[in-house]
Amino acid sequence: MRHFLDINKTDTADLKGMIAQARAMKDARAGLPKGTLDEGMPLADHLVALIFEKPSTRTRVSFDVGVRQMGGQTMTLSGSEMQLGHGETIADTARVLSRYVDMIMIRTFEEATLLELAEFADVPVINGLTNRSHPCQIMADIQTFEEHRGSIAGKKVVWTGDGNNVCASFIHAAGQFGFDLTFTGPEVLDPEQVFVEEARAKGAKIEIVRDPMEAVDGADLVVADTWVSMHDAPSARERRHNLLRPYKVDAALMAGAKADALFMHCLPAHREEEVASAVMDGTQSVIFDEAENRLHAQKAVMRWCLEK
Repeated sequence: MRHFLDINKTDTADLKGMIAQARAMKDARAGLPKGTLDEGMPLADHLVALIFEKPSTRTRVSFDVGVRQMGGQTMTLSGSEMQLGHGETIADTARVLSRYVDMIMIRTFEEATLLELAEFADVPVINGLTNRSHPCQIMADIQTFEEHRGSIAGKKVVWTGDGNNVCASFIHAAGQFGFDLTFTGPEVLDPEQVFVEEARAKGAKIEIVRDPMEAVDGADLVVADTWVSMHDAPSARERRHNLLRPYKVDAALMAGAKADALFMHCLPAHREEEVASAVMDGTQSVIFDEAENRLHAQKAVMRWCLEK
């Protein structure tokens, strides 16, 4: 069974193949109306369950549109409708859903939920996000970087702020795609050490640098993410802002990177918090290419899962 659970659990050749297919599908659709079906309709007669325990804009729309463009159909379910792990085990839910649909995408909180669903499902399961990782986002980010600057191998990526789930998947990608990553942020928000050590073992240079200006020296790509979660209490938000304020990406910080460095943010962004509007709207920003590429990268992931 071809599950897409994490970048570090997927073969590098397969990952690169997905990126290449994403670019080819994007190129083939240039200038066409968004509802035009892809040639060959690779998901024709396929039904995909989209499960959202966590709310979403980009993940929901991009997966739904992607399935439809490839000729398939979607069934969207919220956490309140599913009651995953409440009243019925996740394992039993996986077995039942496998009788109804051809593939499952889940956006959830606990990694354990994703892993149990994949263990007991008889159809491919895709990680749409957990508290620990966000692999589909990073596939879109790799695609975006390579569209603008060529191969990401050997490049320097700087992650600034919180070593969260998106940062974790960037570290996974460093080990698989052969680029270096520098994390700059407060020590209490460092990325998980197990991910850092795994990427280093695969040959990636993973550094932790507290001074953001020092960190961005020589950077090919600077990446930020929101400082707060929608679930954080107001008191927690204030504490995190105080911790992270020195790591805001502004024009001065971008000037410390390479002259042709790109800026990325997975969105939604809080303008003038983790990033200045001047950077988001500036010439180095590729945030909306990045958002669009969620669609194309995830279509390639789905085709890989179904061997299409």
